[in-house]
Amino acid sequence: MDKAIKKWFPLFALPTMVAFTIAFLAPFIMGLYLSLCKFKTVKDAKFQGFNNYAKAFSDDNFLNALWFTTKFTIVSVITINILAFILAMLLTKSLKGTNVFRTLFFMPNLIGGIVLGYIWIMIINGVLSYSNATITSDPNYGFWGLVILMNWQLIGYMMIIYISGIQNISPDLLEAAEIDGANKWQRLIHVTLPQIMPSITICLFLTLTNSFKLFDQNYALTAGAPGNKTQMLALDIYNTFYGRVGWQGVGQAKAVVFFIIVAAIALTQLYLTRSKEVEN
Repeated sequence: MDKAIKKWFPLFALPTMVAFTIAFLAPFIMGLYLSLCKFKTVKDAKFQGFNNYAKAFSDDNFLNALWFTTKFTIVSVITINILAFILAMLLTKSLKGTNVFRTLFFMPNLIGGIVLGYIWIMIINGVLSYSNATITSDPNYGFWGLVILMNWQLIGYMMIIYISGIQNISPDLLEAAEIDGANKWQRLIHVTLPQIMPSITICLFLTLTNSFKLFDQNYALTAGAPGNKTQMLALDIYNTFYGRVGWQGVGQAKAVVFFIIVAAIALTQLYLTRSKEVEN
């Protein structure tokens, strides 16, 4: 059986490798090269070194977007995971209608980002109208509006993952801890959390990457207003590439920096949380 797998593996892997090369690897390598060029189209690209990167890091809009995205990601990751875990704990108790609640909490994740943005802009502007304001009147409104939207969309999804982890905990462990005199808080810290570390790893990874890469919700909800103060990294890259003549190379350089930042943070998080899984 192993010999057959080794013999035919290249044949079955070939279509996937070809698709991966065409759809990801080749465009990625070309993107790296274009980030070092000045161009309007791929055919007229002229190599100019790291000038695009220098322009990117001297662009106030990019630095503001980086800071705004970082703040948003920290707040969103913390709030989403805490609230999702609390809901998961509640919905793994012997309560009536838990399946209905799980479905209701999960449903927002099925709605597209643009639609979510339009839904929440109407809700938030409706609330703010009582104080004669809109979501774009103040950057703080935009920030917390995005946090609320992100929580509403992802809490149900993360909740399902936490529920799966909690349900896989052996009842014998919890019973043994209770017999040893551990209270509810001690059982939570020393039994439940260590046992669901794989779920925590997945949820942290998903919330980190989704928060950093947020585009369509940001575009629909605030579009960066007022004055690009609520513009996140993905939207800033889009506006640079398509909205500023002669800045396509700078936009591409920003995209490369964006990729490096997201990859570094995601890999670091995976390493740290998986090391906890090994220990447990």
